[in-house]
Amino acid sequence: MHLHTLTRIRSWAVGLALILSLASTSSNAEKTLTFGVVPQFDARRLQGIWQPILDELEKRSGHEIKLVGSPDIPEFEKQLLAGDFDFAYMNPYHLLKAHEARGYTPLVRDVGRTLHGIVVVRKDSTIERVEQLDGRSVAFPAPNALGASLIPRTEFKEIYKIDIEPAYVRSHSSVYLNVATGQTSAGGGVQKTLQKQPEKIREMLKVIYRTPEVAPHPVAVHPRVPDSIREQIARAFLQLGETAQGREILTGIPMKRIGNASLADYEPLRQMGLDKYYVQ
Repeated sequence: MHLHTLTRIRSWAVGLALILSLASTSSNAEKTLTFGVVPQFDARRLQGIWQPILDELEKRSGHEIKLVGSPDIPEFEKQLLAGDFDFAYMNPYHLLKAHEARGYTPLVRDVGRTLHGIVVVRKDSTIERVEQLDGRSVAFPAPNALGASLIPRTEFKEIYKIDIEPAYVRSHSSVYLNVATGQTSAGGGVQKTLQKQPEKIREMLKVIYRTPEVAPHPVAVHPRVPDSIREQIARAFLQLGETAQGREILTGIPMKRIGNASLADYEPLRQMGLDKYYVQ
């Protein structure tokens, strides 16, 4: 064979191999779905809760799923509003903002309960009513944590007409610790995170306020995810709720009874006047 022809064949073969390699790399990348989780707890605890769930979703859906961490809630919000996650577990108001910014839509949620925020003080505190917090320091995980911060701060101002000194301490666990150790007079959280605290901390606190109830945190999906994949992931989540083992690992979130979610579930939040107190 002519040397020139042989060289051309070799070049073509090398080019084809490179194209196939890139195609394979792209295909593999497409199979890895990113999953973000609002960091209500520290990274190790979130990993312990969510990795077993994602492992089960991988088995049931056939798609590789990577848990993407966020150091705190504000950073999670930035990642979410930038569209960094294919799927994400977020608070209900995050969903409305993420839907507006990037078109995220809810996939599944706990249909067996509602979400409400709480405000706690030390059990030996003389504070019994919200009005007594006027001028005092109150710990919150982050400005936009819905039940733990956004709704309480809105109602403090709009309903109770009080001014507080907010302290943003990065996580729900830090809120309860700040209150228990007397570093702040009170703190905002949600019932499910209070229940997850060590018994020693729980016994030092009392609840003096509950927010209105709303639909709880959804798992939402970015519009770039094909319909076939979102349906497979949704089905895998729902299948988890059909087995004793699946229900057990879902309690870590916690989700007592998993079901389909829709944007309409969260529309009532738009009537609560929260935008005025949402921190961009």
